[in-house]
Amino acid sequence: MSSPEQLLASFDAKIAEAKQRGDRMQAELAAVSVSERSQDGQIAVKVNHLGNLVGLEIGHAVREKANLADEILRTVQRAQSKLAGAVQAGMPSIAGTETMSELVQQLQHEFPEPEPQGFVDGGSAALASDGARFVVAEEEPQLKPKPAPPRPAPEAGTDDDYFGDGDYLR
Repeated sequence: MSSPEQLLASFDAKIAEAKQRGDRMQAELAAVSVSERSQDGQIAVKVNHLGNLVGLEIGHAVREKANLADEILRTVQRAQSKLAGAVQAGMPSIAGTETMSELVQQLQHEFPEPEPQGFVDGGSAALASDGARFVVAEEEPQLKPKPAPPRPAPEAGTDDDYFGDGDYLR
């Protein structure tokens, strides 16, 4: 049987090992990032291990493009969808474990593959021809309420109301 000191020393060693393993996992995960370019190569993005955009380069040729924002977002989504594979490759300390499996499933759920690119330059048919990003639904004409009929003038000589004559400081 072990002495209490030996049990505590063994427990402390296991805690230190778990902390080192956790620190190593954190460092490996923080080092994971994914870079992606648009199909024309004019937009480059970089996302970190959390899927946050940490780098963006826009070529001069597309800066005035009408659908620039959409193209940037599609490129970011493609980069984010590759995070699960990058985490698997970039974190050898937990490869093949249940933790890795759970982490990959979470990333795949959080950042699914983007829809196939069936976009046409200039936007969709739902956009207004003037290039507006939002289409305002036609509003129904609203009927103006009829004004209230004027109040009848008080009859002269009747003061049945205390304030009827308009003077409240008698």
